[in-house]
Amino acid sequence: MAYLNNTMIIRRQLVRKVVRLFNEGRLIEGIDRIPLEMSPREISAQRRCCIYKERAVVRYKLMPILGLGIEDEQDELTPLSEFASMAMDRKAPSKKVLTVVDEACTSCVKVNYIVTNICRGCVASPCIMNCPKNAIRFNSSGAAEIKSDKCVNCGLCKEACPYHAIVYVPIPCEEVCPVNAISKNEHGIEQIDESKCIYCGRCQNACPFGSIYEVSNLIDVLKSIQQKEEVIALVAPALFGQYDLHPAKILKAIEKIGFSKVVEVARGAELTTKYEARELVHRLEEGAPFMTTSCCPSYVELTRKHIEGLKPYVSDTGSPMHYSAATTKMQHPEAKTVFIGPCVAKRKEGIDNEFVDYVLSFSELDAIFEAMEITPADCEELVMENIAGEARGFALSGGVIAAIQRQDLKIDIKTLSIDGLNKKSINLLKAFSKGKASAQFIEVMACEGGCIAGPVSHSNPQKGKRNFEKGMDMIAEKVNVDEAI
Repeated sequence: MAYLNNTMIIRRQLVRKVVRLFNEGRLIEGIDRIPLEMSPREISAQRRCCIYKERAVVRYKLMPILGLGIEDEQDELTPLSEFASMAMDRKAPSKKVLTVVDEACTSCVKVNYIVTNICRGCVASPCIMNCPKNAIRFNSSGAAEIKSDKCVNCGLCKEACPYHAIVYVPIPCEEVCPVNAISKNEHGIEQIDESKCIYCGRCQNACPFGSIYEVSNLIDVLKSIQQKEEVIALVAPALFGQYDLHPAKILKAIEKIGFSKVVEVARGAELTTKYEARELVHRLEEGAPFMTTSCCPSYVELTRKHIEGLKPYVSDTGSPMHYSAATTKMQHPEAKTVFIGPCVAKRKEGIDNEFVDYVLSFSELDAIFEAMEITPADCEELVMENIAGEARGFALSGGVIAAIQRQDLKIDIKTLSIDGLNKKSINLLKAFSKGKASAQFIEVMACEGGCIAGPVSHSNPQKGKRNFEKGMDMIAEKVNVDEAI
């Protein structure tokens, strides 16, 4: 899902600036200057009406990076330094996952259908005749126009026009949401319906103006490290797809940030595999027609909020993040655990999980590397644990199936991989909720390609898969050399 665009670059620039100010001990005194640095007076505004609008947008985009939702603002005159103080003083991170930067969310059309200048104002007027809401009229120039306050976006006018003068203009964030969880309010600003949202992150990447942000745990993590607390990083295996490097170098770079210890979440995946295989056999022996995986938090949210009939068929086994965090807390009860992954939905899972204190994204991690001038390629190699290759393979679509099939199930099963949640695959899952499926074990991943294609990655999925497979080969090669010695 992740791909490079200018809004992502801006987000990374802002994270880098915040991290640098924090490390210099100047976050509160320096943050108010970031909007001026991003939009200096000598450079005229190119995308918005004026330089002051540009600065206002930057100001609001800094709030979720500080761990605050836009709705936390009560007064527009409150300086960023005051919000930075709130971030530094808080005892627990926000429980909000996503927020919409309303100052940036002002440029999309209010309706999906627009009359272009191709319109001839024909006598037949099929657009008007076929509109069920009387939302189309002729203007003073004799051309048709659509009244946005009456249009219901049915598209009948577009289908009726003989000149193809009416075009469909998508609202990007709404278009990509597979569960219709985002829509405009009465002011034309997009709002996320938490009762529908599955936190797949598609809207965040789709918005051309970068209006949708995760509410970050960045400051909370940096504070814990600065205060010399025991802070342990739980690293999702998909991270190895972000860099064309030996995975041991990447883990060492994370340690250099100041983490007390770096734990691979693949260790938790080993437990997930073991318990899920056992659960699958038990369910099938008890007469269940099938079972689905529970690793993907977006999919779990989907069953909770949209396909309740499927919930009885979802595995009760915890995710690799859960087992990694629980094991770490058992061994280090006073430590702060920080899951580092490619997934917006993991923020929600982390909020709900008693063993996870904070969540960072791959994109945030890479920005931290840059801000702290840590170059993973220049790092020595951290000693890696001996973890089964299929456990690390959870990062790829089909990886859970591959891991389960390596277990001694003692029964034959048919498997199915649902690679990406979209309207088509969701309809298929709804059909399965009636108690019949085409396989006994079904793996569901919200992102096409698996976790390496997560919405808050910074490497495109194709390159990520190549890097990941290369990294796995490097690990296997080193294991073979060590065993030979």
